[in-house]
Amino acid sequence: MEHSLHKGFYLLVFTDLDGTLLEHETYSSEAAIPAINALKEKNIPLIFCTSKTRAEIEEIQFQLKNIHPFISENGGAIFIPKGYFSHKFQITREDANHLIIELGAPYTKLRVVFNQMCTHLPGKLRGFGDLTLKEVADLCGFSPSHAILAKKREYDEPFILEDKTAEGLLQEMASSSNLKINRGGRFYHLTGPNDKGKAVLLLKDIYKQQSARIKTVALGDSLNDLPMLKVADYPILVKKPDGSYDPSIKLDNLILAPESGPTGWCEAMLNLLNKLD
Repeated sequence: MEHSLHKGFYLLVFTDLDGTLLEHETYSSEAAIPAINALKEKNIPLIFCTSKTRAEIEEIQFQLKNIHPFISENGGAIFIPKGYFSHKFQITREDANHLIIELGAPYTKLRVVFNQMCTHLPGKLRGFGDLTLKEVADLCGFSPSHAILAKKREYDEPFILEDKTAEGLLQEMASSSNLKINRGGRFYHLTGPNDKGKAVLLLKDIYKQQSARIKTVALGDSLNDLPMLKVADYPILVKKPDGSYDPSIKLDNLILAPESGPTGWCEAMLNLLNKLD
């Protein structure tokens, strides 16, 4: 895959989906299409880095005609289309369409630990594995068919925490099993030692085997995006639907998108591209 050179370097764009590239309630990316098209015209890879499952991301990749690698379930795995890179690199496994690098803990392990947490805090938390398809659809505003894709978890257990004072205890329990808990836009997430930042750096290194001169953009809106924003050359924070920015994200070089969701995503991305041209 050949990419365009901009001021002596190649640009990679990593983005969160829910509440960032996709509108928080409708999941529409329509407002971001001008910037998405600008990236395509410049041959700049748009790389989804999200808490969504592989099954969900593949559907969005198809809808947006996006052919680049993607990162699923908060850095749980990197999926690289076969034939995308000409050089060799280490992978965990492959399927019919992708070379796969797994960084996360298997979902079966996450569920075992999550069930232990539920025993310590009865009635206080519910995970995706406990929810019916209808409950997932109602909670997230998904269609029934999308809810099926969202429940195909491999490396991440999203959950609802009724008692926020229990977060510290849950973090301790997760840590004792070499797991951790992150806060996303809608849910808390139980994951392995992976995060979005580690996956971004690993994929960037694979791109660097193609060209050493690479700079990265990252766009997100929530605390679970912070590891990705930290490692980017141009970190962009998108507003929440209520017009606020996540107060837990503080970086010296942080770029603040002027609006929420795909509208803010588009404006910030086009502004940055104009500055870099």
